[in-house]
Amino acid sequence: MADPRGFLKRGREVAERRPVEERIHDWHEVYPGSAGRALLPIITDQAGRCMDCGIPFCHQGCPLGNIIPEWNDLVWRDDWSGAIERLHATNNFPEFTGRLCPAPCETACVLGINQDPVTIKNVEVSIIDRAWESGLVRPQPPEWLSGRTVAVIGSGPAGLAVAQQLTRVGHTVAVYERADKVGGLLRYGIPEFKMEKQHLDRRLDQMRREGTIFRAGVDVGADIGAEALRERYDAVVLAIGSTVARDLPVPGRELTGIHQAMDFLPQANRAALGAEVEGQVTAAGKHVVIIGGGDTGADCLGTSTRQGAASITQLEILPEPPETRPAGQPWPTYPMVFRVSSAHEEAGERVYGVSTTELVGDDDGNVRALRLVDVTFEDGRFVPVEGSEREIPADLVLLAMGFTGPQREGLVEQLGVDLDERGNVARDASYQSSVEGVFVAGDAGRGQSLIVWAIAEGRAAAAAVDRYLTGSTNLPAPIPPTERPLVV
Repeated sequence: MADPRGFLKRGREVAERRPVEERIHDWHEVYPGSAGRALLPIITDQAGRCMDCGIPFCHQGCPLGNIIPEWNDLVWRDDWSGAIERLHATNNFPEFTGRLCPAPCETACVLGINQDPVTIKNVEVSIIDRAWESGLVRPQPPEWLSGRTVAVIGSGPAGLAVAQQLTRVGHTVAVYERADKVGGLLRYGIPEFKMEKQHLDRRLDQMRREGTIFRAGVDVGADIGAEALRERYDAVVLAIGSTVARDLPVPGRELTGIHQAMDFLPQANRAALGAEVEGQVTAAGKHVVIIGGGDTGADCLGTSTRQGAASITQLEILPEPPETRPAGQPWPTYPMVFRVSSAHEEAGERVYGVSTTELVGDDDGNVRALRLVDVTFEDGRFVPVEGSEREIPADLVLLAMGFTGPQREGLVEQLGVDLDERGNVARDASYQSSVEGVFVAGDAGRGQSLIVWAIAEGRAAAAAVDRYLTGSTNLPAPIPPTERPLVV
């Protein structure tokens, strides 16, 4: 595969981001031109580092089953047309994953056992960006219609993957989205500096040309009841995500100035795209404290920086992770190591091993400080460190502590589907819920997870729906929902 000695000739090189002092003053992607352009002069050499490893564990690391060695080889041979064909064979939306996925494939790369792994993610996004620019991405409408209809509820990556797969095999698919525009968290949850919405819009245009119907601004369960939906469609797919945010039950939670991340980020995204947002929560001139050290917290950090926060502190209850792979997380698992996102390069302080004990307000009921304590993890629980209590200023507190499951009120309750022990919609090995003809894909059934898992489940659920409607299917089904990988 690729250059047999490529990994011996050259080291790993990744795309360089724009200077911090430049990018914090705009909302464009942090890479010059685009993520796919930033490494183009040397991308073929980087693809050539993909070694003839025999057993490509990158496949195991990728829930989509991307055929990574093959498209690395095609890029190295300058066959970009072949590369995008091979990439699209397993991934409907590589322009999304190439920008947003944490790349568990790279931590599973065989070369990564004792060297720096192949820059798989950079090669992937370079392939798709070049394909769009070269006109290699075209609509693929079905040759004939099946006469069967499917409603997909939710237009995030799982819902879009379901819709595109089913449309292409001839079913009439309508995607419902309660927001004013289609895209789910891809549109209003992901900041513009991580993925400009032009990439989403041109993929949606392709899907419309293929025949997928989009109905934005429709809250299924309120504007349309579950019974009416089931009467109208032969199958229903729930791709509603995991949207119930985890809260912080401490004294002072009722104070003004404390918001969930997913109340803050959508407003910022709308404003960044030029929309008027009445009563927008903004970080401008404020001391911002972000509770939660994950990707959503980093998105809040980058957004607050661009809005002109006076200071930003990001808190994490877990201890600071090590710089290198821990012994208990051997290759090819996805290790919990210290990572620096583009937002962390720009501003803010990261504080590990702390827990919030109280939110302190002023006389007008506004939050003014956050009281915290250092903690250690002992016998399966967090133990406060005596004498470590302190306060930090906080005019704006953003809660980015993850999600506990899909919204139950409305559609889920009306359908009467069973929930599992974690509060997600239960489904069998064919992605079907306890109600016949109602299927579940993505975070609504799996729980909060990665974008690659959402797309993989969308593709697999589409195959299950097609089999349910027609008795058989030629659609690929990457991974059954009951299987769990060695990576997160």
